[in-house]
Amino acid sequence: MDTAAKPSAVQPHNASSTEIGSIITGEKKVNPNPDPKGEPRKPTRTPDPKFKIFSGAANEPLAQDICAFLGIPLGQTKLTRFSDGEIYVQILENVRGGDIFVVQPTCHPVDHHLMQLLLMIDALKRASARRITTVIPYFGYARQDRKDKPRVPVSAKLVADLLTTAGADRALVVDLHAPQIQGFFNIPVDHLFGSPVLVDYFKKLELPNLTVVSPDAGGVERARFFAKKMEAALAIVDKRRTEMNVTEVMNVIGDVEGRSCLILDDIIDTAGTLVKTAQALVDAGAAKVYACASHAVLSGEAISRISKSALTELVVTNTIPLTEAGRNEPKIKVLSIAGLIARAIQSIHEETSVSKLFL
Repeated sequence: MDTAAKPSAVQPHNASSTEIGSIITGEKKVNPNPDPKGEPRKPTRTPDPKFKIFSGAANEPLAQDICAFLGIPLGQTKLTRFSDGEIYVQILENVRGGDIFVVQPTCHPVDHHLMQLLLMIDALKRASARRITTVIPYFGYARQDRKDKPRVPVSAKLVADLLTTAGADRALVVDLHAPQIQGFFNIPVDHLFGSPVLVDYFKKLELPNLTVVSPDAGGVERARFFAKKMEAALAIVDKRRTEMNVTEVMNVIGDVEGRSCLILDDIIDTAGTLVKTAQALVDAGAAKVYACASHAVLSGEAISRISKSALTELVVTNTIPLTEAGRNEPKIKVLSIAGLIARAIQSIHEETSVSKLFL
């Protein structure tokens, strides 16, 4: 009788594929010690042998950059699947008594990467790791954070509970869709923002007569904070969501005529709202329209829409790896957030303040 007791053969790793078979060894060569401000940074002390970082298959290059920044190797992990598709995880290093960090955004394919993260946490817990911190650069299911219709789940709360049940002791996340999601966790949460990296980039561009634009009323607080750091004006686009992933732009509130406009959002998914917002700003007389966001989900026809849009440039961080089409799109620029995350990881490990990293 075939019991399928052995996992299927290991396949070469490809972070953009739905296949997750790989052995992550930490041997990949990366740019040494990247820093969000562009300056190299060397480790200030001998690494603690109990301090280890592991990565799932979702964004291994980001984990490699984080490790290069900290001057430690990426932990070795075996990731493969049984022939029926079940995920198989094995930690290939001793983690007993260790302070362990697992880097894994829950990006496409979301369910595979989430399940992989849960299994890695469970494996580390059963291997007697002292503390397990989940580093989730992109927290999937965050857009489902309340009951806005009858008989729908609060998925963000469920995912938070799953992580805690699996054995996570704390979480490090970047730009949650709604900051109150921190309250869904029953463990400590450190909430980083991609704005230090984005603000630094746009300050160097020295855009004339800059107006920061929120694409909806829900993002006004984020846009106001960004505008203050940029010493820029603020505008809002009033929109109405007609159905899931479909919006209708209504009005531009604020002065944008003859000005450089910067649309600020946390997630760009299908890019429908982004493209319509950019066109509304151009129609209102904007000279140039830029956009930035922390998480480039870019699903469906997003790349094509951006390519044909009125946008001059879209700037995103590498919390999510881009597809080949995204990497080849000249309007899209990717900034590394590895240095910011690495400094937060180091602060957590050394029990020092993380708040200094908040912009």
